[in-house]
Amino acid sequence: MQTGKKTSVGLLGLQKLLALGALVVLYVFFSIFGNNFFSADTFVNILSSSYFIGFMALGITFVIITGGIDLSIGTNMMCGAIIGGVAYSNWHWPIAAALMLSVFISTCFGLINGILVAKLKLAPFIATLGTMLITQGFGSIVSKVQTMRYPTVTDPDGWYKFLFYKTQNNFPIGLIWLALFFFIAYLVLNKTRLGRYTFAIGSNEEAARLSGIKVDIWKILVYVICGFFAGLASISYVSAYTSIIPGTGNGLELLAIAGVIIGGTSMSGGIGTLSGTIIGVYLMSVLKQGLVSMNLQAHWQTFITGFVVVGAVLIDNYRIKKSAG
Repeated sequence: MQTGKKTSVGLLGLQKLLALGALVVLYVFFSIFGNNFFSADTFVNILSSSYFIGFMALGITFVIITGGIDLSIGTNMMCGAIIGGVAYSNWHWPIAAALMLSVFISTCFGLINGILVAKLKLAPFIATLGTMLITQGFGSIVSKVQTMRYPTVTDPDGWYKFLFYKTQNNFPIGLIWLALFFFIAYLVLNKTRLGRYTFAIGSNEEAARLSGIKVDIWKILVYVICGFFAGLASISYVSAYTSIIPGTGNGLELLAIAGVIIGGTSMSGGIGTLSGTIIGVYLMSVLKQGLVSMNLQAHWQTFITGFVVVGAVLIDNYRIKKSAG
């Protein structure tokens, strides 16, 4: 069993290395064949377009390591964003309070997911599918199906865009925030009891329960973390975009999940790294900007990302078979 575990961890490192290699190869390829891809502006765009996906991916990594899934993270992020917009535009809250409300709303839905999965014993797929529809509808109800608008960069309240997205001299300040919370998440996952229990639950939930771990409590905390990161993603999203349309967010969770899988986190649970997740997120961001530089539309990114995800899952299945053998 120990040999199998070492083999699986070794293959995880190999998959992460392959993802990093693919990231470099893609960047070089698009630099050669893309139109003005190798430029400072494109590099900043690659970083900027990955912020909210990166935050979602960091949060859902915790969930997937436990063997769960969160299909609601995209609509949860948009729900927090649109309710924050209602607070700012209709309730006349200060922009800082509206942004904090966004994080609070998303974290609360993360808590609801955790209770549904851990306490009510719903399958994560079904529980979060339901929450996906609830968050999508809830945002529309609160906003009365009206598009919510945040302040622009020229508005006095638009200061938060320079704080969370880009500075006035086009420095991608959001990268600092993503790096900061990556470091915090890394410490939590690798240096705390919560992190150890997250891996233990994903490896063998029943064995973790028999060893005295209060599985339900820790699983709830994992989903709360995922919701919190969805809230951070909502801040990144509204920092990049001014208008938030109700009823949106479907499909964004797939981009986050794809980044996690490409980075080597196993869908069967028990194995994963946040560094691999970040590599996967930036690989997709390079792919998106690169295809644009070659005058190919967004559906090509979806098409090619699908092949990349299938390849990552095949490697994951091979890793599971090797560790079992």
